[in-house]
Amino acid sequence: MLDVAVAFVALLVSAAPMLLIGFCLRLTSNGPVLLAQRRVGRLGRLFPMYKFRTMAPSDDLEAGLGLTQDGDPRVTCLGRFLRMFKLDELPQLSNVLRGDMSLVGPRPKLPAYAALLNMPYRPGLTGPATLAFCREEKILSAIGADELDQFYAQRIKPLKARIDACYMCKATLSSDLRILAATFVRITSRPSVPHAAGHVSKPISAPAVAREQNSAP
Repeated sequence: MLDVAVAFVALLVSAAPMLLIGFCLRLTSNGPVLLAQRRVGRLGRLFPMYKFRTMAPSDDLEAGLGLTQDGDPRVTCLGRFLRMFKLDELPQLSNVLRGDMSLVGPRPKLPAYAALLNMPYRPGLTGPATLAFCREEKILSAIGADELDQFYAQRIKPLKARIDACYMCKATLSSDLRILAATFVRITSRPSVPHAAGHVSKPISAPAVAREQNSAP
């Protein structure tokens, strides 16, 4: 119930900014303002996750375009701004109201990238793995396009799943509040990200990547 109450208040507060974002999207590019992408929820149930469109229109936008690297040419100028401050994810407050998502939990994955198809808890707007890899697109920008999926599957996805699973097993109200506060700080401070790794064939340490993310100023 706390998730629903907080999401309801947050939607009321953000209603005017969301209307402004929708108006700006209409003015600056063609295509829908909102996208509803199918994501994996609790116990493997698929649900439509809402977000503002940040990329140029294409036939496969609603299906989800998979991994995105920093500087992806498909992202519009307004889309970059929205992504920078996570404003494109404001519509997901409605997913919290619907019971599809929680405020804190693992980020909902596309079916192709889901580490746990029978996840026993609801996905969230933010979580510990989200914080550890808050500049994931920057990390992925160091990886060649032909090695991107392999790098993510072998290095990042298992680590994110472990981080989230360990947290959810002992999560409390106070720890959730700390995650929410830390998320706000990360979004507004925009920490720099070290050059992650050059090549999938090299012994890249995913835990080291996460530690570098957490220790960034």
